Amino acid sequence: MFYQPLLALLAFRTTLSTAVPLAGPTIQLDSATFTGTTSGKVSKFLGIPFAKPPTGDLRFRLPQPNAPYTGSITATSFGPSCPQQAVNLPIPEGLAADAVDYIVNTIFNVIFPDDEDCLTVNVFKPASATPTSKLPVVAWIFGGGFELGSTSMYDGGVIVDRSIAIGSPVIYVSMNYRVTGFGFLSSKEVKEAGVGNLGLQDQREALRWIQKYINTFGGDPTKVTIWGESAGAISVSLQMLANDGNTEGLFRAGFMQSGSPIPVGDITNGQKYYDAIVSQTGCSGASDTLSCLRTVPYAKLKAAINQSPGIFAYQACIIDDMMNSLILAWLPRADGVFLSDNPQKLVQQGKVANIPFITGDCDDEGTLFSLSTLNITTETELKTYVKNTFLPGVSDADINKLTSLYPQDITQGSPYDTGIFNALTPQFKRIASFQGDGVFQAPRRFFLEHRSGKQNTWAFLSKRLKALPVHASDILNVYGGGEMTDYLIRFATTLDPNGKSGLQWPKYTTSSPKLLTFLDGLIPQIITQDTYRKEGMAFLTNITLAHPI
Repeated sequence: MFYQPLLALLAFRTTLSTAVPLAGPTIQLDSATFTGTTSGKVSKFLGIPFAKPPTGDLRFRLPQPNAPYTGSITATSFGPSCPQQAVNLPIPEGLAADAVDYIVNTIFNVIFPDDEDCLTVNVFKPASATPTSKLPVVAWIFGGGFELGSTSMYDGGVIVDRSIAIGSPVIYVSMNYRVTGFGFLSSKEVKEAGVGNLGLQDQREALRWIQKYINTFGGDPTKVTIWGESAGAISVSLQMLANDGNTEGLFRAGFMQSGSPIPVGDITNGQKYYDAIVSQTGCSGASDTLSCLRTVPYAKLKAAINQSPGIFAYQACIIDDMMNSLILAWLPRADGVFLSDNPQKLVQQGKVANIPFITGDCDDEGTLFSLSTLNITTETELKTYVKNTFLPGVSDADINKLTSLYPQDITQGSPYDTGIFNALTPQFKRIASFQGDGVFQAPRRFFLEHRSGKQNTWAFLSKRLKALPVHASDILNVYGGGEMTDYLIRFATTLDPNGKSGLQWPKYTTSSPKLLTFLDGLIPQIITQDTYRKEGMAFLTNITLAHPI
């Protein structure tokens, strides 16, 4: 079973460097002096506001730039996370109750306290960098299903330390952005007000902050690479599609780990979640429900949002009431302005920023999210689930086609290459396979196939940590100081992940769709072909294009 290693991964995300800091360095921004900390060769300036607090009348509005900074400001600790979705993990019987309590109540609710006033950035720089250094910048966007996550979960010092060690120093910036209903409220009211996709808009505002201030830290605003994992990687791809591909000069490259343009429809598709919040907060009778929501006390609004299905939603009894944890309540949707259409339609239309990018996935993307489907044990239940939840609106013929392309044979399911192991139910590995392909692998391949030959692209597959065959396991290969760290740094520096030594990573083309593949064992990296489950992924892509979320 893979749940014990999952705890290790979550614990890793909470581990930050604890080296004793030296005397605090200072930075002058506008007429303010910010004091940070220095640990070894890295200086850190944490919790710097990049926009006005999105509270009061600024709640559910586009991020507003700060007034010029003034005074003396201590920048030695991360700011609070943006409001987080309540976590309810679907833990199979047998996992220790204290471990569940640790994940839910300690990691997410204590280590990462949240607050509505949360729009801050963090800058990690070589201590020796000066305003004339003109170093490349990596801008990190965290993941968490657009419902969870915080910059404080990741130590950017690892990246900067490694960049110094290999002679290619970079600046690392991370940004908080609004998640859950605070950042991705969706409805006709939201669309009419022009305030959709606020979480993505927050990211954009943070990128504008980088353009304005990063040179003071030693960074070059013309050399920004946006980089993310999971929802963060999806965010990177959507920033490439925003404004029909206009980067506004905010970034020159993208690096995506486990996330690509997803098949989402119009922002009004989230109407039922909006209406539920309006009802629960007592705003139903208001003539302007959106304005009413801005006046609701924070705790009451957050409690209402927490009633919506979370990323690990799990209803174990009634098949028709199941909520697939990959069909999220809160996620980016086409708002007609920032995202003018279904992201995959924008890819088809060529409305993509013409910049180099890297994208890839873990081998077993669907396993973690398929824990919400453990009560599906028969073929009949599986077909009902697909028809009512995973792909609502598809025909019975399409469902039969899907089940033939993703058969019940557990040796073909995900976690892949694990034989008869990890079959939590007779249908689990099968569901994990088509869910992982439908939400992660197929969109990645679709994106690459449409952009091959139009811009420089590289792709990877992580088949490491088969003891932990879950989405996000590749984070250890970058924040844990693995080879991915070097590829990232070189890419941010030269727009090519390859160096003078080591396995050369070939560009991805439709005629030769090669993947840099990371493996466990004595041979850590090989080059493979991106042709696996070709028919299944093509089918899923066609289905989701016709039936976006």
